This record gives sequence, C-alpha cells and structure tokens, in this order.
Amino acid sequence: MSEDGALSVARNIMRQAAEPRLRENFSLAALTSFRLGGPAALYLEAESDADLAAAGRAIEESGIPHVVIGKGSNLLVSDKGFEGLVLRLGRTFRWAARNGERLTAGAAMPLPALAGVALSHALTGLEFGVAIPASLGGCVRMNAGAHGHSLDEVVETVEIFRLREGTKRWMAAEEVGFAYRSSTLPEDVVVTAAAVRLRPGDPADIRAHMDGAREWRRATQPLTEPNCGSVFKNPPGDHAARLVEAAGGKSLSVGGARVSEKHSNFVVATPGATAQDVYRLITMVQQRVRERFGTELEPEVHLVGQFGER
Repeated sequence: MSEDGALSVARNIMRQAAEPRLRENFSLAALTSFRLGGPAALYLEAESDADLAAAGRAIEESGIPHVVIGKGSNLLVSDKGFEGLVLRLGRTFRWAARNGERLTAGAAMPLPALAGVALSHALTGLEFGVAIPASLGGCVRMNAGAHGHSLDEVVETVEIFRLREGTKRWMAAEEVGFAYRSSTLPEDVVVTAAAVRLRPGDPADIRAHMDGAREWRRATQPLTEPNCGSVFKNPPGDHAARLVEAAGGKSLSVGGARVSEKHSNFVVATPGATAQDVYRLITMVQQRVRERFGTELEPEVHLVGQFGER
C-alpha cells in the first residue's frame, strides 16, 4: 500500500468514529515547548476510549506510523512534520481523585497540577513534580524525575490502552519496567491514568519544598526561552551538563539553536531557529563529548519525524 493510500485508509476509519476531532496537516509547533516543527499528516485529540479504539484500528489496518504526545515538553518535531498519526489525550483525560493516601489521575493531568492536588490534601512525596512541566502519562512512560526523585518511587498502578488490541486494563507498577528515564511500555500502549501512593505531611513543609523546586528551576534553567528541558540523560556516575561544558559545548550554536548559557544540558531556540538547527547542534555536542571523553550521551529528547544529515 502506498503512503497516500495508507493515510487514506486511516483517515476514513477515524472519520467514521471521531470526525469532529480529526485534523489533517495539523501544525505541531504550538504543541511543543520548542515551538518548532512541521505538521502531522493526521492528528487526533482523543476524548474517549472509542476515539483510542478508532485510532488503533486505523494504525492496524493502514500500517501508518504513529506517535503519542503529551504536553510536548521533551519533543523535537522535524521541520518536515510527521507522515503519520499524532495522537494526544484531550480534556476528558485530565482529572484527579483522592482516596486516602492515594491520588488517581488521568494521563493528561499536568504533573505540577497533580503536585498541587497533593498539597491541598496534605500529602507528601510528589513535591518534585512541580519542576517537571509534563503530563502524568508522559512522565510515567519516561519515568520522569527531578531533585533526586522520580515517578517510580510513588506510582502504584497504571491504566493503559493497547491501541492494536483495543483493550484497556490496570497494571501494577512492577509491570511497567521502570528504569532511569525510561520504561518498557510498548509503542502501541497509551497511558490513560495512573495512581500514586503518597504519605501524610505538613502542608507548610510540602509548600516549602515545592517553592524551593520552583526557585531552583528559575535560577538554573532558561525558562524564558524555548527549550525541551534536559537534552541528554546523565551517564552513570556523571552529569551530562558537566561533560558538555568540559568538552567546550557551552559555546556551540547552529543557526538559531544554541547551548544555553544558564545550563549546558539545555538547548534553546532563538527567533528564526529550525528543528534541523537543534538536531544538528545536539549531534555536534554528542560528537564533542564522544571525542573528549569517549562517552556517548543518550538523548532524553524524543525525535518525531525525519531529520537530515548531521
């Protein structure tokens, strides 16, 4: 089946079930913190399990590539866009509920907002979440973390939707395969909700820790410039920022992309930057660190679409 034919098959399947929410040639730039990138051939903001099932049927029957995005805070979308389906959970997946020391929330719930819910119920253990500008679903999939803590410390259960099977179930955290900034969840799995187990705490202490995390972000990260957060994962026993700076990476720039002066594990996009500029700068930094220290920096940012040569 040709690429156009596959897209046509997928489009027709989703139109029947989710036409009001289906978009074609939909610009993705505004959905990412980099504010860069081209359009998605097909874009669906799912508001129900039926929408997810339709997306799953479209993927299975057409064979088109797909990607699930959240708040787009760790994505770099190609200037050429994405020739497939981009799936995002809508507002009906943004909710939170409390049962004792457990908070359960939809995957579209921003982690900072969920940390605020925990504070309102005097529950501690999620304060680090205010420093992670991402959705709960994305945070679960990549085991996001900050300030020496990560999601696997508090996640109890995760609700997933298997796109290709059209089925949904809850799974224990042990099944998720959490590791440093990663999980073993398959590509056709959409995290739709999660439950975290917290502890009773003093609201004043909880608020103080959250305020400290916010202040730390303001002091150390280029929050006023488009970026994707940490570009590279920290190698075992070291810090990516230290390696980049020691290799002379802090002075590097490509086109409108440059390594942040505030934090050398951040790349910022200045006016006129392209996604290709950012990609080339990332690979240039990797090469510098590889040649200087023999260390291969693994990207934390996820690439969507096709990028050109380095």
